[in-house]
Amino acid sequence: MAKLVEQGKVRALGISEASPKTIRRAHAVHPLAAVQNEFSLLYRADADETLQTTRQLNIAFVAYSPLGRGLLTGGVNLAETDARRRHPRFAPENLERNVGLVHRIEDLARKKKCTPGQLALAWVLAQGDDIVPIPGTKHAERLLENIGALSVELTDDDLVQIADAIPIGAAAGLRYPEAQMKSVYV
Repeated sequence: MAKLVEQGKVRALGISEASPKTIRRAHAVHPLAAVQNEFSLLYRADADETLQTTRQLNIAFVAYSPLGRGLLTGGVNLAETDARRRHPRFAPENLERNVGLVHRIEDLARKKKCTPGQLALAWVLAQGDDIVPIPGTKHAERLLENIGALSVELTDDDLVQIADAIPIGAAAGLRYPEAQMKSVYV
């Protein structure tokens, strides 16, 4: 990959779902521009550790699924064909607990006159200028809602209250099926 950059075929390199050790190894071969990991109020333990590394090495952090694959919007309705059904966090025994966690931030969102999703995105954005969240959506109204997160102003106290409402490790269920988890954060 470094040769592709040298040849002008690629402008910058990034990696995804890498552990700090892998990030350091890759960065030693060729400077990385970005590291992408899942990062949201629900899933942040690995990302917090990765973020320390990216900050030490001056690498941008791309936060994918900052809305927890829709869980943090407060309105998850899973159709029979919804691919999220394969993820343990959406299994019935885990989904109920995870939706309960989202209820904890709904009051905070109402106080800020925003949706739970906007509050969750604003929280991610407030974690640092080096973080670029990439919420996915299939609907224009959700895109507009996500953009509205830029207008949500959070104080230091708000940030603490939000983080405390959904503590690290509180989410139920793995991010991916067990077999797939072996290929992330390596």
